[in-house]
Amino acid sequence: MPLNLPPLRDVIAAHGLAAKKSLGQNFLLDSNLLAKIARVPGDLDGAAVYEVGPGPGGLTRALLEAGADVTAVERDARCLPALSEIAAVAEGRLTVIEGDAMQVEERHLFPGRAHIVANLPYNVGTALLVNWLQADWPPWWASLTLMFQREVANRIVAESGSAAYGRLSVLAQWRSRATIAMKVPARAFVPAPKVESAVIHITPIEAPAGVAVGTLSRLTEAAFGQRRKMLRTSLKGLPGAIEAMEKVGIDGTRRAETISVAGFVDLAHELQKSNN
Repeated sequence: MPLNLPPLRDVIAAHGLAAKKSLGQNFLLDSNLLAKIARVPGDLDGAAVYEVGPGPGGLTRALLEAGADVTAVERDARCLPALSEIAAVAEGRLTVIEGDAMQVEERHLFPGRAHIVANLPYNVGTALLVNWLQADWPPWWASLTLMFQREVANRIVAESGSAAYGRLSVLAQWRSRATIAMKVPARAFVPAPKVESAVIHITPIEAPAGVAVGTLSRLTEAAFGQRRKMLRTSLKGLPGAIEAMEKVGIDGTRRAETISVAGFVDLAHELQKSNN
């Protein structure tokens, strides 16, 4: 369902929407690429979608044209007039909230589950992802389709033993499936960043029994906070962690990046048992 709107470049020029580095903005203008991103979550016809940082509304348009009902949170007041123009032709399917996404109670915006689809501002993208990954399970979101710098995307999907593997990898993979859906060259953005980007797609799966997200979060924060040190050193400040390692058979001389996601889940399970 195409929207009768002027080209994005004209909208950006008309409203003087030069991207702000302080807000982590980089605008995507290629309508074909935006439509491809909107297809990543699957059929969105009639689906609720939550978008963070829509900017001038390029991805917003693509989501609406895919049939979604979009709730968008935008911090930059300069972009609101452009988004209002989209809302005017969207027949009630676009709600725009002015505010900081880090402060929004997203789960209260939707009566059911929503897909999160966003070209996230670079300066808050990782923090938002961690918040969503630490939600109550099953989460309020049905899937995450998110644009990140390629380096961050690689960390999210990394396997143990690789240089990119870390806390973000474990949090993303212990109770969800994370894949890189597509790569996006720097030249696709205005202004072009210095690095390539990638779109990740995350879908929730059943959480392992007997493991609380808080336990796993504290464990991985301690383990990867000093990733060059042996686990017996990095985890010595976490009560019960050394004993839990011994019980699950993890050698304390190993480093965090050598422990698989399943290994961290086992360790968190044992740690939780010992602390109850």
